[in-house]
Amino acid sequence: MVGRRVAGYRLESEVGRGGMAVVYRAKDLRLGRTVAVKLLAPELSRNEVFRQRFIHESQAAAAIDHPHIIPVFEAGEADGILFIAMRFVEGGDLRALITRSGALPVGRAAGLALQIASALDAAHDHELVHRDVKPGNVLVAAGTDSEHPEHLYLADFGLTKKSLSLSGLTGIGQIVGTLDYAAPEQISGRPLDGRCDQYGLGCVVFEMLTGAPPFHRESDLAVLWAHVNDPPPVLREHRPDLPSAVGTVVARALAKAPEERFASCLQFVAELRAAATAQPGTAAPAEGPWASGGPPTAVVPVPLPGTDTPPPGVPEPPAWALPVVSPPARRSFG
Repeated sequence: MVGRRVAGYRLESEVGRGGMAVVYRAKDLRLGRTVAVKLLAPELSRNEVFRQRFIHESQAAAAIDHPHIIPVFEAGEADGILFIAMRFVEGGDLRALITRSGALPVGRAAGLALQIASALDAAHDHELVHRDVKPGNVLVAAGTDSEHPEHLYLADFGLTKKSLSLSGLTGIGQIVGTLDYAAPEQISGRPLDGRCDQYGLGCVVFEMLTGAPPFHRESDLAVLWAHVNDPPPVLREHRPDLPSAVGTVVARALAKAPEERFASCLQFVAELRAAATAQPGTAAPAEGPWASGGPPTAVVPVPLPGTDTPPPGVPEPPAWALPVVSPPARRSFG
């Protein structure tokens, strides 16, 4: 594809490749600027449902003007190929930063999370749910000064979901997102709102602090099961140098029930930054059952879609884990 023209862009070099798309550095022939052009796999272009959702939601994301959301210049279809043109960011992504640096100091991790959280809340204010929050979808550019060494951009809004009007454009049982960061309600096919992205951000924060996502298992199915059924891992078992209050805050963002998470992504990060300054061994201040340092809802096995039910004798799953067939209500995070 290098050298080929797609819409008004000439593809110059490949800069990234995944299971669903290839990203090229390209030249905008109309304005003479360098851009990034993502081309989706041809089979996705042939899927009418996916094509509708991709074009509509990419255009909706392009309308959001926010310093930490990647600017989208154009999204559409050319010669049967779905494409999206966006700002080209020199540098890598958060995945490369974690690989290069390993576990980050909590202050640095909280500062990076703050940028992601502000982008997510801005999307949620436009009733967009990203649904694929992961280090690979966070681009890292050079910051403005020594106090702000990195400037993050949240990217890949082509997999977002308009929480209200486009709720029917994803097939039943289809999981859109990356398994290591998928929220329990995403896996079970229930209606989603911004708290789904908060869960993904919680997974990203856990990875920034430890170097690995929270649920490392031997198979994809085991990862799905862990997200739905296993309690969040104890952060201090991986980072004993951190105040226990930090682990309490991260565990709340990773709560199985959306209503037990924070009211917004920015509130999550505000609590994280406050907990980072707590004395080691102290728990994060909280109201209700979270004051004890753990989630208030007991974790009981919940069957994954397409799998057998839990063994006999296991209690019925809580109400939040049951299938939901009614249309989702308007966004309300608390």
